[in-house]
Amino acid sequence: MFQTAELGQKVSKHEYKQKELPLWENLLALQQRLRKEGNFPVIVDFAGVRGAGKGTSVNLFNRWMDARWIVTHAYTEPSDEENERPTFWRFWRHLPPKGQIGLYMSGRYSRPLLDFVFGKSDEVDFMHSLDRINNFEKDLADDGALVLKFWMHISRDVQKSRLESLENDPLRSWRMLPEDWEHWKLYDKFIEAAERIISYTNTGHAPWEIIEGEDLNYRSLKVGEIFQHTLERHLMSEQYRQKYLGEMRKQFTDREVESEEETGNDIKTKTIMDGLDLSLKLDKKKYRKELAVYQARLAGLQQLAARRKVSTTLVFEGPDASGKGGAIRQITGALDARFYKVYPFSAPTDIENAHHYLWRFWNCVPRAGKMTIYDRSWYGRVLVERIERFAGDDEWRRAFGEINDFEDQLIEHGIILLKFWMHISKAEQLRRFKAREETPHKRWKLSDEDWRNRERWDEYALAAHDMIQQTSVRKSPWVLVENENKPYGRIKVLKAVCDAMENALAE
Repeated sequence: MFQTAELGQKVSKHEYKQKELPLWENLLALQQRLRKEGNFPVIVDFAGVRGAGKGTSVNLFNRWMDARWIVTHAYTEPSDEENERPTFWRFWRHLPPKGQIGLYMSGRYSRPLLDFVFGKSDEVDFMHSLDRINNFEKDLADDGALVLKFWMHISRDVQKSRLESLENDPLRSWRMLPEDWEHWKLYDKFIEAAERIISYTNTGHAPWEIIEGEDLNYRSLKVGEIFQHTLERHLMSEQYRQKYLGEMRKQFTDREVESEEETGNDIKTKTIMDGLDLSLKLDKKKYRKELAVYQARLAGLQQLAARRKVSTTLVFEGPDASGKGGAIRQITGALDARFYKVYPFSAPTDIENAHHYLWRFWNCVPRAGKMTIYDRSWYGRVLVERIERFAGDDEWRRAFGEINDFEDQLIEHGIILLKFWMHISKAEQLRRFKAREETPHKRWKLSDEDWRNRERWDEYALAAHDMIQQTSVRKSPWVLVENENKPYGRIKVLKAVCDAMENALAE
């Protein structure tokens, strides 16, 4: 694979100067065009052999273009803060917003490569890591991002010569790492693993470009020209893609409207929520007794989880006025405020809209030993965004797989994940809406949007049914809560949280 990057290709200083200036101008113009027209981010990864020019290439990009609109990250060993979260947390939070460029060194490929070469991971772990990377890149590319990866290559002899030169230069020897010579001795093993990485992750939406790195002038022009041509193509293809998607989504919407007009709204499709027994109740006396018991149990479990550095994530979804806030208050009422955080999510902000929809949720993943509670969550993509058509048919359908992968990473890291669907009848929702209207300190909870959403009750029910069907997997099933009677529903939630934490901490 790498023989083609050991040909000794060179570019003279004169030729380089002739070609650099127009390339420089083109890249600057493309960057400005990206900022104005490009509704997507650019993610560029530099990986490869030590001494092959990764850092020099990144510096060159920052010189050629306006560095104010470039996000640059060089990853080292994970910090304590990063180690306390899933591996991809550090990569998600450093993504550039739409219209900007992200340059990354020693990124998501570095750890799988090192662990495999040094025997810290086996074949299964290695391939699992590459599957995670492929999923990550596909999520970004499906959202429109340009993902480009450069493998900077030099031969074993050239690397040895460069390490010796670096080591003997008093002005640059500080750049030598303790492990550099050890890695050089394992050059062949690194190359063998790199071939497997590139073969497995070289996709149409996130391609690898292998660059011969021996000659500075040649590699600089090569990297710059490939980036220029790729960005030009992506800007053009995104225009056509967005136009096509817009037309396709409009056709789907028109067909749905026509279908509804032809068939009417009289057909009632049964959902999984229809099987819930909403008559279940708990009297006040028993409720108070059980509330005290479960809150005390939860307080002790959270203290134990904090000591053992086990995190918990709770997700609450359900119709308006279904009791999400009340259930959350019964949980937080038992806890030390230092160990939990509640995130009430609504419409995304401008900065959140400039990123992949999962970005804002990745940023809220808790540190070890903490509890994070989501009052509405990433499931908005397959609920409100689906119903209100903020997300196209293609977007919300693929979101099921993206969400399952996201949650799987949380669970794999050891985070306790519980998802609650708080359910009430349509008649009970109306009663609670009217009660809110008549109660001064609750009136703020009711909005025109709540009434509008109520008119689409059946659509939301079908969307919730699909959501539960597609994302209630063995590792993270949905807990359906009959909350017509609030005391009953709150105790069911508290018991489920206590049981899940107790089981996880006992393992």
